[in-house]
Amino acid sequence: MTYLDTHTAMWLFGGERHRFSAVGNERIRHDELLVSPAVVLELQLLHEIKRFKSTALRVVEVLSKDLGLRVCKLPFASIMESALDLVWTRDPFDRLIVAHARANDATLLTKDEHIRKHYRRAIW
Repeated sequence: MTYLDTHTAMWLFGGERHRFSAVGNERIRHDELLVSPAVVLELQLLHEIKRFKSTALRVVEVLSKDLGLRVCKLPFASIMESALDLVWTRDPFDRLIVAHARANDATLLTKDEHIRKHYRRAIW
């Protein structure tokens, strides 16, 4: 099971597989792919401020169809609990995205060096 960070979902949606490492591409091909609902919200906010053309629901729809992507359904309260001790970041999206992956002891595919430094299961 591998969770996608927001930018990785954007790149996959845009067909930019070349941006990923060999390990990342292997995970995309062979793992169950999930996103935190926080990724969906961040994608929509990026769309609203014109930094991303597609809506979040369109991204989820396409990646679900093409790659089997699912939005994680873990209870929000358990994710919040998991996020409380992630004091290494003040970014609420990063906290929730990492908390989702951590709650499942899952890999998180991200290029974000700060996340990779602090979350042991983060890969690129």
